[in-house]
Amino acid sequence: MRKSAVQISLWDIYNGVSEAIEQHKPQLIRLLEEHIDFDRLIPVSFKLAFYRHMGRKHKYHLESFIRAFVVQKVLGIPTDTLLLSLLRLCAELRDFCGFDKIPDASQLTRFRDRYCSFLAQMFEHLVDLTEPICREIDPRKADYFIYDTTGIELSVAENNPKFFNTKLREAKKLAKSYSNFDPYKAVYSFLPDAARVNPDARQQYINGHFCYAVKAGIVTNGLGICRHIAFFDDDFRKRHPEVSSPKSDCPDKDKEIGDSVSLRPILSDFRAAHPNIHFKSFLGDSSFDSYDIYSMLKNEFSFERACIPMNPRNSKASSSDFDTSGTPICPVTGKPFTFLGKSGGKNRSSRFKWVCPASVPKGSSRVCMCEHPCTDSSYGKCVYTYPDKDFRLYPGIPRNTDHWNNLYRYRVTVERTINIFKDSFSLDSGKSHRTATVKADLFLAGIAQLVGVLLAHALHKPQFIKSIRRLIA
Repeated sequence: MRKSAVQISLWDIYNGVSEAIEQHKPQLIRLLEEHIDFDRLIPVSFKLAFYRHMGRKHKYHLESFIRAFVVQKVLGIPTDTLLLSLLRLCAELRDFCGFDKIPDASQLTRFRDRYCSFLAQMFEHLVDLTEPICREIDPRKADYFIYDTTGIELSVAENNPKFFNTKLREAKKLAKSYSNFDPYKAVYSFLPDAARVNPDARQQYINGHFCYAVKAGIVTNGLGICRHIAFFDDDFRKRHPEVSSPKSDCPDKDKEIGDSVSLRPILSDFRAAHPNIHFKSFLGDSSFDSYDIYSMLKNEFSFERACIPMNPRNSKASSSDFDTSGTPICPVTGKPFTFLGKSGGKNRSSRFKWVCPASVPKGSSRVCMCEHPCTDSSYGKCVYTYPDKDFRLYPGIPRNTDHWNNLYRYRVTVERTINIFKDSFSLDSGKSHRTATVKADLFLAGIAQLVGVLLAHALHKPQFIKSIRRLIA
């Protein structure tokens, strides 16, 4: 006879409910709980500073704030108000962060402002933790030092289009009194150098428009993983007074802090923060094309290769037998020589070998097919260039070759990383006009990306190290 009822203990009910909760947890929360130890990622100095201020009896834990901010960046939540609303609605997210009571928006802002420097320390700690992972995934790409700058617009009145239009109307009034007066050029001189509520928000000309922004430098490797963040605020200027430059009359040439000027401080700060991390290849755009920078990269910071396109304004042919890129040319036809590779030998200097463009392979040798040969050799004229003689013309890798082109195409990874920070991590959607808040958000974006690297490594899915969203999909 079948039993009509089965007795169920409270322990069985508890286990069943707990199992159901675990199974229905959002994928992001479950993966972060299983594979990321946030307590290990937070430096001891950060913990001491936080609990020294908060005291032994406190409502909120340091790890709770860090978890909440990481989730905010990963999910691209643009405002603190929306983050707090999600915490109130989602019990799983609230339990993951460890909030017994939901903080208000002012507490999140004060946390960023008060502990901004410690967030920078946490980011640097994560860089050291993720560097071996990057080297393991791809040693070649992880050895690229790629640098670029970006501007982060603040929520100030000067960034409102109405402000610029007001200044333009003032310039047009003056144009009525002076016939040769161009109001569109003159409006540039009418704009203040900095925002009224925040002097750090300085006038810049970014992507074809005027704005008031704070500038930052970003360093990535060839994998697109951020290795260094420098915020060009007053602290940076005090440490490196040589970076400031006077304002000119041309908005296209004005740079709040020029890319080339900021390179030496960036390299110095990176070496001081990470003395055990070394790179052999530097990748940058043509703004870094100067003899002083090439000498600095090679002699002071021990880079073996510098992949920097030549700026035509700085390029003058030193010889009629070479073009502006340092490639030998035929004295008769003016065609560039063919690159055959790097050669050397015992007790011989390292050099690049170039051969006449009319020389074609034949068997194990070559034959010159030129109608008017400039040498008696059937092989064709050969020219050797020495990379150590001029590091700008021969920066460890021959210019205008397939090797050069394949290497330089990785320079865009830094721009893609900047776009991820601004778009995917909602750095451009902030509503704050405070420098410390924006600076903290930038370091939190870097922290979120590196947490994604640790998570991808723990799950043995290195193909997703740049996109934590695709990892949890």
